[in-house]
Amino acid sequence: QVRLVESGGGSVQAGGSLRLSCVASAYTYCMAWFRQAPGKERERVAHQSTTGSFTEYADSVKGRFTISRDIAKNSLYLQMNSLKPEDTATYYCAAASNMGRCATVEYNYWGQGTQVTVSS
Repeated sequence: QVRLVESGGGSVQAGGSLRLSCVASAYTYCMAWFRQAPGKERERVAHQSTTGSFTEYADSVKGRFTISRDIAKNSLYLQMNSLKPEDTATYYCAAASNMGRCATVEYNYWGQGTQVTVSS
């Protein structure tokens, strides 16, 4: 069982920035950030392949968010710039224990979530 621990959430005004971090207790394959706002379905924000060579973003965050990972530290990051009120959500770090395409692989390890609130 791999444990994921997120940090870095908080409250910020529109246009501001936040950086989320996620530390895994062991090596994993694909890693991703998801978010869920109250009353809405969970949305995949971005994912990155095992080596970090392949990255994909949701259209809603392209050009504003950057996902990265430090393989040596089993860590995943999400740099969020130009934040908007609609980015307000609980953000979750997720990881896959099996190899596969990051867009379709099952993410079976999840963090506890960190709240991001963006005020207008």
